[in-house]
Amino acid sequence: MERTDEVFQSALADKKIPILTLDHKWHQLFTLGDYSAEIKDMECELNGLLKRQGKVNTKNREIRKLKKKLMDEIVVLANEMEHGATLRLENEMETHKRLVSECNEKLQACEEEMLELPRQIVAVNNRLMLATMEICYQRLHKNTEELEEIEEWIRTIRRELKKKVVRKQEKEMMNHQLYSYMHDIFGADVIEIFDMKYDPEEGRGAKKDAVQETKEPEEAQMENGTEASKS
Repeated sequence: MERTDEVFQSALADKKIPILTLDHKWHQLFTLGDYSAEIKDMECELNGLLKRQGKVNTKNREIRKLKKKLMDEIVVLANEMEHGATLRLENEMETHKRLVSECNEKLQACEEEMLELPRQIVAVNNRLMLATMEICYQRLHKNTEELEEIEEWIRTIRRELKKKVVRKQEKEMMNHQLYSYMHDIFGADVIEIFDMKYDPEEGRGAKKDAVQETKEPEEAQMENGTEASKS
């Protein structure tokens, strides 16, 4: 794994990778449960470096501002000393020179750190990217395997469903043929009796329909007339 990381680090040397912890979309890759200890540690390390970089930049600006103020005051002191040096002016001049020298040392330290911090940030950011990519690809592979299992399950269910549909149609056709043959052989009256036995509700409905169909047109008209007179 270490040699692999070295290969990727070399490949990424000329690539500009955005600072991941500052990218909202990077955070969307993870939920609280998905953070590994490695990812969390590198995130904290990277954020620490970024905060340090911000502090160093602020400190550098403040020191430069202080140095400029001291240099302006040295010019004023020098002008005053031209009209006559006094012990107070000499002491203030020495103090200002010492403070300017300290500012220069601090500025040098800041500049060195400002040069080093970006390199450290890039290195940690690249390591975080590699760890992120590894987790994402593990998820992709796992999801792909699960998708294949689901697709196979769907294919199996579809095959079974087609078989069931065919079986259902066969049973429906068989019932239709059986009922048709029985009706032709035994007649409607006998079938009605057995309909009442095996399905009373269906039998009553079938019997009513059969009776209605067997009535003579004249009888139907008479019944209709009777019903009309009652109303």
